[in-house]
Amino acid sequence: MPATDPSAATPLTERVRTLLGPRPRVVAVATVRAGVVDSATLGADPGSDLELGSVSKGVTGLLYVDALERGEVSAATTLGDLLDVAGTPVAAVRLADLATHRSGLPRLPTSTPVLRATLDLWRHGTNPYGETLPELLEQARRTVPGPPRPRYSNLGFELLGHAVAAAAGTSYADLLQRRVAGPLGLDPFYAPSEPSGLRPGAVVGRDRRGRERAPWTGEAMAPAGGIRASAEAAGLLVAALLDGTAPGVAALDPVAPLARGLRVGAAWMTLAGRGRGLTFHNGGTGGFRSWLGLDRAAGTGAVVVSATTASVDRAGFALLKEPGPAAGRQGR
Repeated sequence: MPATDPSAATPLTERVRTLLGPRPRVVAVATVRAGVVDSATLGADPGSDLELGSVSKGVTGLLYVDALERGEVSAATTLGDLLDVAGTPVAAVRLADLATHRSGLPRLPTSTPVLRATLDLWRHGTNPYGETLPELLEQARRTVPGPPRPRYSNLGFELLGHAVAAAAGTSYADLLQRRVAGPLGLDPFYAPSEPSGLRPGAVVGRDRRGRERAPWTGEAMAPAGGIRASAEAAGLLVAALLDGTAPGVAALDPVAPLARGLRVGAAWMTLAGRGRGLTFHNGGTGGFRSWLGLDRAAGTGAVVVSATTASVDRAGFALLKEPGPAAGRQGR
């Protein structure tokens, strides 16, 4: 794995300030070029962890493809084969369709408690995704999938992650540690099920007006948006995606259309333009925005996570496309 070089943080920090301006109080950023990881954290200790939001779906995509390669699941495996949803409409949904957002499931469960939680998020900054796995399965049993067409679904990726974990005989949080964080040396890189599970120094997110937002923790939502990581851990993940040491890297390969100009693999989206295919996923929670992208042909990558709700997508694409400082040192 490539090694990080803390002494290289200064030019990267200056570049991120130029791209994002002074508004974000805390930003974690990392770039990977020629096998070198350059990471920095502004406004917090370097080891502080932030919410990755829907970038977590990309990690779940890796775990799904890894499970395919291990023979634990197949493209034809259904939710009913692995989760307690037998006899309900979602039981026939295939994991392969969940992974490419073609399951027909809605973005969120259409139950009254979910709608009320979403309203409380906007009014009070509370976490709308604190369900346990049994509560998620109860929501799923009441859900009727629509036609199998491209439709981005948080619910679908929650179910996909827990189905893959069930196939391995464990929980999603444990699978994340056993197959991603542990082997790749990512620390901190975890999915807390409740606020008490946050590590010391975990960053608190804020909205655009600077108001603190509750952390998005929850057993159910972990595969779709519950992973937290430091700048260095996120940078090492990017490096592992580029050098092929991450599990299930075939998840990056686009296999189906998702939207105009976008194709999707297992969660990961590829945007083609100017002769370059850029693979990425972004995310947003109550108090964070995130972006992780790769130029696989060039062997470069970048990740930006901000502890405020202003988008970081443009900054992420800019970091990915520019040559940047030739800092750091080559790892093995």
